[in-house]
Amino acid sequence: MSASRVQMVAWHVFKEGARDRVLFTVVGFSVLLVGAALLLGQLTAGQDLKIIKDLGLSVIEVSGVLMSVLIGVGLVAREIDKRSIYGLLARPVRRWEFILGKYLGLLMTLAGNIVVMSLALYAVLAWMQWTAPAVVRASWESPALDPAMLVAIVLIMMELAVLTAVALFFSTFSSSALWSTLFSLGVFIAGQFSGELRDLAAALGSRSAGAVGAVLGVVLPAFSAFDVKSQVVHGLPVPLEFIGLTLGYGVLYAAAILAATITVFNRRDFQ
Repeated sequence: MSASRVQMVAWHVFKEGARDRVLFTVVGFSVLLVGAALLLGQLTAGQDLKIIKDLGLSVIEVSGVLMSVLIGVGLVAREIDKRSIYGLLARPVRRWEFILGKYLGLLMTLAGNIVVMSLALYAVLAWMQWTAPAVVRASWESPALDPAMLVAIVLIMMELAVLTAVALFFSTFSSSALWSTLFSLGVFIAGQFSGELRDLAAALGSRSAGAVGAVLGVVLPAFSAFDVKSQVVHGLPVPLEFIGLTLGYGVLYAAAILAATITVFNRRDFQ
């Protein structure tokens, strides 16, 4: 069955990721930063909870981006460099099953690490909730253990799912891990300003420049749409409709990139 073969590839990637020293380094460093956020928050009276939440969520996002790119670009390229791709494709594993399994395996790895970092952040926030005086808790715009934090974390995970698909795409046709990493990070950075590109395109007088800006604004993934850290930190509501549309956009964009990745990979000749 296709599902069992995809699961086999995904489980293999997950096991490799669990033993990867890079992951342990990034996650360990992230957990330390989340703990350090508690110390930094004490430097600004009355704003410590906001600082800890904002820094904690930012650390989770940045760490996830590094894991997505550094590991994602090597998922296929490493198999090609080691020539293990020949043995894998000689087995009854279709190429699309190979790509989908690699993708899902990395998502499982990312999800596990995001859970670890989120638990560390919530542990720090729980300690603040239990130790802060009642008058201090009353001054907070949102509770320390605000469930809305989970919304920000889920959207970060969706953002990473899109970025992982992008990194895997570059990994399939580029033989250089360095260039794949730079391209993936470039798309991530540019995607943070996709909305501004569309606005700039509308404001430009030149038709050609405006057309290029408009196309880039649509083609580039709108990574900024997944960022609701500011709203969550300040206790502002995040509409359910927005959450649903953003998650749907992420799923569709990741699926489109995966389809393009499978198309490119199917056309590669490994003879």
